[in-house]
Amino acid sequence: MLIDKNVRVFLEELASRAPVPGGGSVAALSASLASALTEMVANLTIGRKGFEEVEEEMKRISQESSNYREKFLKDIDKDAEAFDKVMGAFKLPKNTPEEIENRKQIIQKEFKNAALVPLEVAKDAVKLMEFTSKVVEKGNKNAISDGAVATMMARTAVLGALYNVKINLQSIKDEYFVSRISKQVHELELKAIEEEKKILSKVGL
Repeated sequence: MLIDKNVRVFLEELASRAPVPGGGSVAALSASLASALTEMVANLTIGRKGFEEVEEEMKRISQESSNYREKFLKDIDKDAEAFDKVMGAFKLPKNTPEEIENRKQIIQKEFKNAALVPLEVAKDAVKLMEFTSKVVEKGNKNAISDGAVATMMARTAVLGALYNVKINLQSIKDEYFVSRISKQVHELELKAIEEEKKILSKVGL
């Protein structure tokens, strides 16, 4: 599994000619890093003098960010596995009309799944920005730069994941599916960009 590799090995595999890991896994990694930083700022706020009023909120944010961190880590492998399944579908036999039709249907199914995996990453990364906003606004001011980086990493995760959605949509023949998902992509892109601007305006550095 990719998430069990050390950083150097992961980066070496990323830099290789192998198709996975790729941009989708990096988007999930970015989201996981954003989660970890958000969790860190919350933890640096808990128990500190002057932050008693937000302590319970920070405890909740710490736990929620931890949950997201674990989910995004799993998404690193999930994205790679989805792409592998697309590649596997192309290798299916096509010697008879039945095999050709079966292969087409499976390819389309796997392309849809390969689009939906990063879409979920993007949705969750947008939700995470609610927490990066809270730690920037209410958290330990000595760690506000970390909250800012968490916000930027979350934004990058959203936009990066959505590019992976877009490229898979190009191969999908189901027009209704493409239209529905494209609308979600557009909304998530706007949301991430707007939220980042709003949050970073509170940093003041």
